Amino acid sequence: MLTTAPRTRAQLAAEMARRGVGADVAAGVLERLGAVGLVDDQAYAASWADSRLRQRGAGRRMLEGELRRRGVGSGEVTAALAGISAEQERQAARRLVERRLPTMRDLDPVVRERRLFALLARRGHEAEVARAVIRDVTAAHEPDVPGSCDPC
Repeated sequence: MLTTAPRTRAQLAAEMARRGVGADVAAGVLERLGAVGLVDDQAYAASWADSRLRQRGAGRRMLEGELRRRGVGSGEVTAALAGISAEQERQAARRLVERRLPTMRDLDPVVRERRLFALLARRGHEAEVARAVIRDVTAAHEPDVPGSCDPC
């Protein structure tokens, strides 16, 4: 189970239960794996959040929800998200908008901004961040068109 990718304690416990491993045996195995450093929810959460932020442009809300679904505890989630600055999150949103904007160049500006805003919202970015990033990126790509982001 650990050979393909890192797993959380909750994921390993669920997999052992699915395979019929007794609860007391599973608890002992998880304790031993934690003691030798093979299972570390804190490190998993920090690494996973950083990776998703950089690769997928995920915002805090998306990261928090996905980590909780993977069984990471509240303390570990909070610590992992604390390691992400507002500027890092803003840059991730900017990269995502810059990557998607060329595919939308033929759309009406209002439609384009609405779709970009929806994309950022689905990725877990706050509305204020989404508006500012869309305004900045569209203004940089189309300097003659004001980047109002009114539909946002």
